[in-house]
Amino acid sequence: MKRRAFVGALGLGAAATLAGCRQEAANCAEGASSTNTGKVINWTMVTTWPKNFQGLGESAELLAQTINQLSGGRMKVTVMGAGDLVPALQVFDTVASGTAQMGHGASYYWKGKLPVAPIFSAVPFGLNAQEMNGWLYQGGGLELWQELYQPLGLIPMPAGNSGVQMAGWFNKEINSLDDIQGLKMRIPGLGGEVFKRAGGTPELIPGAELFAALERGRIDATEWVGPYNDLAFGLHKAAKYYYYPGWHEPGTTLEAIINQQAFAALPSDLQAIVKAACTIANYDTLSFFTRKNNEALTELTEKHKVVLKKLPSDVLQRFEALSHEVVEELADSDAFARRVYQSYQQYKQQVSSWHQVSERAFYDLRG
Repeated sequence: MKRRAFVGALGLGAAATLAGCRQEAANCAEGASSTNTGKVINWTMVTTWPKNFQGLGESAELLAQTINQLSGGRMKVTVMGAGDLVPALQVFDTVASGTAQMGHGASYYWKGKLPVAPIFSAVPFGLNAQEMNGWLYQGGGLELWQELYQPLGLIPMPAGNSGVQMAGWFNKEINSLDDIQGLKMRIPGLGGEVFKRAGGTPELIPGAELFAALERGRIDATEWVGPYNDLAFGLHKAAKYYYYPGWHEPGTTLEAIINQQAFAALPSDLQAIVKAACTIANYDTLSFFTRKNNEALTELTEKHKVVLKKLPSDVLQRFEALSHEVVEELADSDAFARRVYQSYQQYKQQVSSWHQVSERAFYDLRG
């Protein structure tokens, strides 16, 4: 089933169930008839991705289409790609100001505003996609995330996940830690801080600018997402070596950010629909990447002759040690960061113990 067809086939009741909005869904039919005045509520969604970009941009489009369809036309969300209304890295401020009612991106882009925000997207050597969903939806993570954004007039919701990413594209081989020294790499969030402490130079560059930056030598390496997105950007034409595993982003949660006032102005059934649509986009995006990434990786290695390599063990070990250092320092920065860290770590310890005898044991058995 195609992604867009999935929305129409799902139906409001199932969508609300996915989102954990069972009670709200029970009231949707009554709410729709009592609040529908015939006036369409128009929202604008700004994104950090290029318009309709494969995977990430499509996730934003799916989110908007789901809201539009489940609302029965009572809402219309129009998606603006990076640069259409505002630059990619101004999405947060644009939604907070009310210029747009909704945004789609990743919380690690806002590290300069909210240092603890990256934990809600990706922690190096941290939770994978399945585990992130467990922490956010069932482990108290989403409540903490919403508490963080609340003073700024925003509501965050999980709205996509890429799964384990790739370590990135490099214009030279990485054989030891010496090869990291002075290396300029596009790498955001907590992973960027780890890379810096390992001797590299991290840069934060919007996705649309990556190919030119790598091709022209502004940077020596870049991570983006994974084979499907990287192939679409043509990164294999700018760098020869493709490294794994994605130590820095083991399960990157994308976010929908919603202006609180705009959300509060919606009737309760439309609020439930917006929440449900975010959860649909969250799970659909992960399913989509799971299907598409190996197809793209095969094309990269067999058709385009990309050199696929694993990062050396000493490099990964150093990155892991520095990752623990970075996250613990973040936890010590203030009381709220400590609460987030403790919640994340407690969940990670619990789920890791279970996955030793479930997921990991099964993967080892299956081979």
